[in-house]
Amino acid sequence: MKAFSCRVCGNSLYFENSICITCHTRLGFSRAEHAIVPVDDQGQYADADGRTWYVCRNLKLSGCTWLTERPGDSCFACGLTRTRPNDEDVEALKEYKVAEGAKRRLVVELDTLGFPIVPRTEDPVNGLAFDLLSSAKQKVTIGHASGIITLDLAESDDAHREKVRVQLDEPYRTMLGHFRHEIGHYIEWQHVRGDLIEQARELFGNEEESYADAIERHYSEGPPAGWEGHYISMYATMHPFEDFAETFAHYMHICDTIETASAHGLTTVASPQSFTSFRDLVVGVWIPLSVALNQINRSMGKGPLYPFVIPAPVLDKLQFVADLPRR
Repeated sequence: MKAFSCRVCGNSLYFENSICITCHTRLGFSRAEHAIVPVDDQGQYADADGRTWYVCRNLKLSGCTWLTERPGDSCFACGLTRTRPNDEDVEALKEYKVAEGAKRRLVVELDTLGFPIVPRTEDPVNGLAFDLLSSAKQKVTIGHASGIITLDLAESDDAHREKVRVQLDEPYRTMLGHFRHEIGHYIEWQHVRGDLIEQARELFGNEEESYADAIERHYSEGPPAGWEGHYISMYATMHPFEDFAETFAHYMHICDTIETASAHGLTTVASPQSFTSFRDLVVGVWIPLSVALNQINRSMGKGPLYPFVIPAPVLDKLQFVADLPRR
């Protein structure tokens, strides 16, 4: 995430800010400008071309500050959500707010990386949509199916998520991580086609293998011996689909963290996209940076920020993901 500052007073801003705490200017996020901009008391912003933009109608519902072209309308990011909790489900709406915040970060990073986002409302066959459901009142299975990403809002709750993380022996589990993993399934579905399928199979395995058998084997037998030398995580060992999604999630982890570090002067890298080889970026920038960040976390009495090791075969997979066509 880039660093943001108030255009009125120059104060530093967080991506989620709706008001500048220094000069009290109301704020909105312009996807077109990739910037936080000042809005008037009516929540309106006039851009350099004279067009008027309006703060999303979901500002109070989910904390969304994004701008939209029509007054009283939802913004692009909110429009990607197909299903959400009803207005009477107060507890689920709290979790929904956290999930929507993570989804907005996802959209910004996909924009930065150059992956097009086509809403389901525009393309019913290949478009993207999210079902954000609460497992408090129904069974929810996190996953992707033909462009529909389903997430359990209970994962927004720190206590619930940590309990599941410990049960599954995972080193890392966040709502943003779920979004990045599931969007990886969507990206593979949309972008790994033609000659790329054979390349993907050489790296990740044959995706036509039975997924149901893979799930049963994974949870009954665990990961194969020596998996650490070939996969980024235990979950990636389950099936080629999961290996790709996990790799794509880590590609996003790395890109976003390096961009944020650069924006705050912690590295001299202009952007991850300035490297022609993603492998070189990981070896030359990410590994030293993540080691330092892990040590900083330990200095605060916390666990490592990035508790993963990247072996050579995973570097090849990350390079494949980074080289995917943006179309």
